[in-house]
Amino acid sequence: MPKRLTIKDIARLSGTGKSTVSRVLNQQGDVHPETRKRIEAVINEYQFTPSRPARSMRVKESRVIGIIMARLDSAAENQAVSAMLPLLYRHGYDVLILESRFSTDKVTEHLTVLKQREVDGAILFSFTGLTAGMIAGWEPHMVLMVHPCDGFSSVCYDDAGAVQMLADHLFQQGHRRISYLGVNQSDKTTGEDRYLAYLTACKRLSLTPHASLGTLEYHSGYTLAGEVCGEGITAVICATDSLALGVYKYLGEHPAQQITVAAIGNTPLLGFLFPAVITLEFGYANAGELAARQLLAHLAHSAPARTYLLNGQLNTEIAG
Repeated sequence: MPKRLTIKDIARLSGTGKSTVSRVLNQQGDVHPETRKRIEAVINEYQFTPSRPARSMRVKESRVIGIIMARLDSAAENQAVSAMLPLLYRHGYDVLILESRFSTDKVTEHLTVLKQREVDGAILFSFTGLTAGMIAGWEPHMVLMVHPCDGFSSVCYDDAGAVQMLADHLFQQGHRRISYLGVNQSDKTTGEDRYLAYLTACKRLSLTPHASLGTLEYHSGYTLAGEVCGEGITAVICATDSLALGVYKYLGEHPAQQITVAAIGNTPLLGFLFPAVITLEFGYANAGELAARQLLAHLAHSAPARTYLLNGQLNTEIAG
């Protein structure tokens, strides 16, 4: 008696994955018509009939999306992922969340795991140093967050525009000694792009630059605050809201210094503790939902790759 055909055999003969074969057998609609035809041709040729245990297993089989975050403790990334999850769940996907800690080796390792798990797609929070070659082959099944990459859909933020918007607002308020607390330029977007935008704004507004660069964490903001809150400074632009928290801790210990703080990001804790802060937010939740919708469109083969560049929204209302 010939060997009974399995779902794995059908996937091999049709050049697809087991999860795709399962979706065809379950009559789910998010399979490309040409792919569906190939799978159905193999099923008809071999007169495949799933066994009762196989049918039972298929009912329990989940569709999976992988999300690779850069930092699990990032407020911005958590806001984005929190908006992704309900949408992905509504479309019948389970979600596997991993963390790269800005390591390209970790991204490669995680993508290998996701491939072995035969996930349907992935959302990757990209960062400086991650190249197209490292994620090649994922183009039809992946959306990038933060950093764009040729051939991939991405959701990015207008970092330069955000800094210039804050600088213009402070200038209009009468500030002429505006310092900047940022991130090392080894980071392309949060670091280099935002810092260069500050220098550009200073040149355009005829201001003297006064900046210090460190890491993303709030304790870096606290450590470097003394360098950007010196004599004569009336306002400081922080590249992130976590840095702003560090600055406020420093100012709390030096109450004689009256300095206006402006920051990119809008962690609720910042506005709650320091209602006078000026913030500019990109709408991280909206960005996450946009990334999830774009990925779903890719998986349904109904959208080409595209890049979204999100502008910031200035919030100057003092919280109550």
